[in-house]
Amino acid sequence: MLRKEDFILLGKFLKPHGTKGEIALQSEGFSLDESCDFVACDIDGILVPFFFEEVRTKGHDTYILKMERMESNEEVRFLTNRNAYIPREWVEESEELTWSYFFGFKAIDEVAGPIGEITDIDDSTINMLFVVEHNGEELLIPAQEELITGIDHDKREITFKLPEGLVSL
Repeated sequence: MLRKEDFILLGKFLKPHGTKGEIALQSEGFSLDESCDFVACDIDGILVPFFFEEVRTKGHDTYILKMERMESNEEVRFLTNRNAYIPREWVEESEELTWSYFFGFKAIDEVAGPIGEITDIDDSTINMLFVVEHNGEELLIPAQEELITGIDHDKREITFKLPEGLVSL
């Protein structure tokens, strides 16, 4: 079974492309290389792999994927607007990380201690937000460098200095 903590958000599927089982995928800053032959999607809480036969670029951040065993745009349409994930080991380390890199990290506040796990990145507004599972509810933390005081890549933890009262909201 695929474990979410072993994956990183690659991007989001857009709409079917053409009529032969191809679909557009907009990347969040990572690139697909030759070793990548599938992406995973969260389907009802389970990561499901979707293999592709062919990949080509369209612009600097969009890919067109020809999905295996899917021969029409109707067959790939259900992927539209779903997040696509790739194994973390396929991502080359770089000095500049995207916010989606922190998907699955444990969020810790310097004062309150452990807060929860980062389960999503909300980019629906101009201000990016970490969505953190906190005591059975979603807590939104601004994705701002000035709030981050430490990152432990090995332990997959990110430490924040959050404004007073944010965790208790």
